[in-house]
Amino acid sequence: MTLKDFKNTLSQDKPDLKWNDYLKALWYDGKKDWEAAHTIVQDIETTEAAHIHAYLHRKEGDVGNASYWYNRAHQKLPKNSLEEEWGEIVEHFLQK
Repeated sequence: MTLKDFKNTLSQDKPDLKWNDYLKALWYDGKKDWEAAHTIVQDIETTEAAHIHAYLHRKEGDVGNASYWYNRAHQKLPKNSLEEEWGEIVEHFLQK
């Protein structure tokens, strides 16, 4: 699946049940459901979940909280757009 294919699924009512929680969270964020995305990743204790968590708080505008989560993800606060970061994260998980 490509990023374009993933974006095309945003017209559906639900994410693919075969996807991992990371892709499901990103799908919900793509659907403009920040709360659902945050609920999925907030209790997952991996650096990958921390990266999504950081992105979500950056999107929310809470830079302090986002910085904390980027640190937990061993990432730096990105300088690219939120849309670009979202696409990069989605592509990362589509390759797994």
